[in-house]
Amino acid sequence: MKRLLLLLIACGLLTVAHAQSRDGLQVQKARAEHVTSRGKQVFYTQKFDLGGLPDYVPQQEIAGTIRLWGNNYIEDSNLGSDWEQEFRKFHPQVRFDRSGLKSGLVATAGLVAGVADIVGNRRITFAEIESFERMFNYDPLEITMARGSYDVPGWMTTFCIVVHRDNPLTKLTLRQLDGIFGAARDGGWEGTSWHPEAGRSAQENIRTWGQLGLTGEWADKPISVYGLNLRYNNCDMFEHVVFHGGDKWNENLREYANYSRADGTLAIAAAELIKDLGHDRYGIGWSGIQNVTPQTKALALAAVDGGPYVALTIENVQNRTYPLAFDMFFYANRVPGQPLDPKVKEFLRFVLSRQGQEAIQRDGKYLPLTAEVVREQLRKLD
Repeated sequence: MKRLLLLLIACGLLTVAHAQSRDGLQVQKARAEHVTSRGKQVFYTQKFDLGGLPDYVPQQEIAGTIRLWGNNYIEDSNLGSDWEQEFRKFHPQVRFDRSGLKSGLVATAGLVAGVADIVGNRRITFAEIESFERMFNYDPLEITMARGSYDVPGWMTTFCIVVHRDNPLTKLTLRQLDGIFGAARDGGWEGTSWHPEAGRSAQENIRTWGQLGLTGEWADKPISVYGLNLRYNNCDMFEHVVFHGGDKWNENLREYANYSRADGTLAIAAAELIKDLGHDRYGIGWSGIQNVTPQTKALALAAVDGGPYVALTIENVQNRTYPLAFDMFFYANRVPGQPLDPKVKEFLRFVLSRQGQEAIQRDGKYLPLTAEVVREQLRKLD
């Protein structure tokens, strides 16, 4: 079928647009091939200083099987096998079952059903938290395990804000991003708790470039807003940081979705929207830095009004100064007030050690945690 489509296109009997597949299963197949092709590659050889991280020293001898579910990017890369090999040097009686590392979409289900000990995921969503809460009436234990990547698609790529190269802007604040990409709302979510104080009025909407201080021909021009479609979890993460957990978007948002090309390769929505933005002088979008073209440019961002404004670099992602970078997490089921399963605690301590973070650095896609974050996470295990 793939060869037939390509032949028809070459003969002019079928356009590329008609050959695109929006079918969900076809897109998932293209995605799987795309991820697999990157999984064993090392994208970053830069070494961050991990000297402030603790060496792993076992607190107790453990045995048994550790069942890992969720985040397929751990298994698609070398990270899962590296962690297992290194950890078993300390605990040779431990075995790993990594068969559940298929997708973050099944992570919380593994905990709820009791078939997983530790699950890997991006920050879990409202529905995922609620499913756990309704089963156990408390929240899962959340442990930050790695910083997302600077520019590797799939490995929690950092978001950048992109405008046309002709745009005079060089920087924005998160509050301004809320005004541009968001809309009036009555509140926002933190986990499953509703916070009315996160609301804002329509007066804070930013819909023209003049509202951002641009003058001349730009002053009265409407802002064209480009983004990913709202079914993607990327949007949930954007909402968490920029909209304070709200979920009302600019009514004129242009949404993009992945699709499968005629040759079966994956067309990534975040790249496609930047291509279109390159033809729109008055557009703004969010994507990954790897998708920026010569016709577009990325802006520096500030978490608070007045700055500091931080450029998107790999160093600023790892040191946590750039405000639109994200973490990856492990989740476990711990009854409040009771100790963790010893084998779960020991493995999480290992991941948070110098040896565990060196494996992340060696894999070259996620970025290692800072010593400050590691200390904060280790306190959660006590």
